[in-house]
Amino acid sequence: MPSGEQTYAGAGVSLATADAIVDRLRAAVASTATPAVAGAFGAFAGLFAIDDQRLLAASTDSVGSKLVLGRRGDRLRWCGADLAAHCINDVLTTGAEPLFFLDYVAANTIDVDQVAELIEGAADVCRVAGCAILGGETAELPGIYRESEIDFCGTAVGVVDRGRVVDGSRVEEGDVVVGYPSTGIHANGFSLVRKIIGDGAFDADLLLPPTRLYLEDVRALRLRADVRALAHVTGGGIAGNLGRVLPEGLGAVIDPSSWERPEVFQWLAGNGVAEDELRRVFNIGIGYCAIIPAGEAQPADRVIGRVTRDVGVSWA
Repeated sequence: MPSGEQTYAGAGVSLATADAIVDRLRAAVASTATPAVAGAFGAFAGLFAIDDQRLLAASTDSVGSKLVLGRRGDRLRWCGADLAAHCINDVLTTGAEPLFFLDYVAANTIDVDQVAELIEGAADVCRVAGCAILGGETAELPGIYRESEIDFCGTAVGVVDRGRVVDGSRVEEGDVVVGYPSTGIHANGFSLVRKIIGDGAFDADLLLPPTRLYLEDVRALRLRADVRALAHVTGGGIAGNLGRVLPEGLGAVIDPSSWERPEVFQWLAGNGVAEDELRRVFNIGIGYCAIIPAGEAQPADRVIGRVTRDVGVSWA
């Protein structure tokens, strides 16, 4: 394993570039808008009106470079679960219920067993979520992918009544941030993980547990509280993703001592990833956030922060 401080940029990934891409594409995307488009560009899921009452919510993503370790560690089924859970979790941030899922598999050469593992993993999650897999596509692309490489992408679509949309617009100073635990790294930051591991052996059970599905958590919270915003903690960590759902002029202060981190984050720290980099890149143990009025938080809720007048998300 490499020595010295380990960073995402040093592993070849720039979070700043990802943000710049969103800004660069904003005008092109806006030029395609129709009267049915609702919500802001850059949200976790897009919204599209299907009638006066209902909106479709849609999100697309891929498993990313975690697939490399998924193959090596014989955990492709977990990677399939990652994709479905990730996309459905994004759709949930709007208040929508999942409807259906579509997938796309591409590889240098299609291995039927590997594809089956991925789809079966996605199906495990979709059955729990009541989300139908309508179909998908497979492609052999030897001129693009290296030998043995495989990629897995997907799209989830849900539906929400206009009056039930969660968009962060009603968040107020003094609201609290409720955090829901992750199973570990989930599916972001694996370019850095792979750099640390190199070609050596690794603990698949430590590094590769699939993304947690937060559907039941969100449903249960909405039954008893005024959920004003929901954030899926993916690339960019808690601060980067929570900041996406806060209204202009508001921020949040997060207390990192308010939850216990899974062991894998100690492993990352022990392999040279500094605390600031852990917070900037990984979920560090919180995979989903909800913002609710302070008076509606119950003792069992894991309150990890509070909404403030300060712009941006900071750490206590």
